[in-house]
Amino acid sequence: MPKIEKIFKSYRDQLLHLGKLYGVVEIKSYARSSKRLTITQLELLLIKNGIKLPINRSSDKAIAKQELKENSIRNFYLSIAIVFFIGFMIATRPYIKNVVDEVKFTYVAEEYKTPEINKSKKTKEKKIEKAETKKEGEFESIENTISLNAETASNLFDDLGYDLKGVRAGQKVKPIYLTKLPKDLNTLGNTKKKRELFIKIVLPLILDENKKIMDDRKKLFKILAKNFNTAGEKIWLKRRFKEYKIDDQDLTKLKIRMDIIPVSIALAQAANESGWGTSRFALEGNALFGQWTWSKKGISPKNKDKNKTHKVLQFQILKASVRAYKNNLNTHNAYKEFREVRAQLRQEDKKIIGLDLTQYLKKYAANGEKYVVILESIIEKNSLTDFDKANLLPTRLKQGVAL
Repeated sequence: MPKIEKIFKSYRDQLLHLGKLYGVVEIKSYARSSKRLTITQLELLLIKNGIKLPINRSSDKAIAKQELKENSIRNFYLSIAIVFFIGFMIATRPYIKNVVDEVKFTYVAEEYKTPEINKSKKTKEKKIEKAETKKEGEFESIENTISLNAETASNLFDDLGYDLKGVRAGQKVKPIYLTKLPKDLNTLGNTKKKRELFIKIVLPLILDENKKIMDDRKKLFKILAKNFNTAGEKIWLKRRFKEYKIDDQDLTKLKIRMDIIPVSIALAQAANESGWGTSRFALEGNALFGQWTWSKKGISPKNKDKNKTHKVLQFQILKASVRAYKNNLNTHNAYKEFREVRAQLRQEDKKIIGLDLTQYLKKYAANGEKYVVILESIIEKNSLTDFDKANLLPTRLKQGVAL
């Protein structure tokens, strides 16, 4: 009897079939709860799980066959490699044993030369330093980031019940971190819809950075309240002095610099500098805040003055841009007054509101006072002060959901 090619009634059926074929857990979960997924949501889930979308939308059987064939070939070669590796290990076992024994002997000899207390202290300090270094370079290893289109991003937020009206009313913000901006934000047409989507994308990134600052701030005051600090705490302090560019290790300076950026100011500056997420720098280099650089890693403005050699700093993901912006406002001499007034508000136990600090950011742009007026206008017209009191929703996942 001849084999019959499976024909699908719709493109959606093809996507469901692919999800079932590759065992996508999320699609199974939605199916069990009788919740109907849209085509956009199905595509997003397949992309997240590394599954290619069907090219021939009338039937995906050929695609499935080809991918299974490729997987079989890959598995076959992998099996051969494993067998070869095991054989190699067996053959070289005597030599490896001799090398290991020699290393063990050398290590034990060195252990006896070093006093026990110093040895354990140095080992512990190295581990802590390594962990801190890894934390500082957390963005360097992120690859294969994707840019969702505006409709998909909007549908995702709707699905998760993330809306700005609820946030303004006191609802906590879902920790969803997009790695790139949608490249088609301008196609939304509706200015309000475009701006709201931009705020939804950037807001969790700003809140996450502010939360990290507040966690560090609590830890700082806890350390300062102690009579004796551990080796780990001393290394942590050393790292924070470096992060906030304090060469003389002045604790007063650290307390002033280690503080949040008002959310309304960060949103307004991101909106102004990136054209609400539509500028070339934002789309090509994830540059939300238009920071300048004179290094090779940057994007050159098209109509730049011939006498100027600056570029706009680019980043691998949006979160890195927010972190660099925070470091800029918290360390650069141009914003010293901004930090001092913020510290005064803290001392007087007042809330840190964006409109109370905008006037101290005139040095951020060449147009000075006019720039402050623009920022205040963006904050007031879009009611961004509502977000100064916003908080992230706690999650079991350390980094939230990154897409």
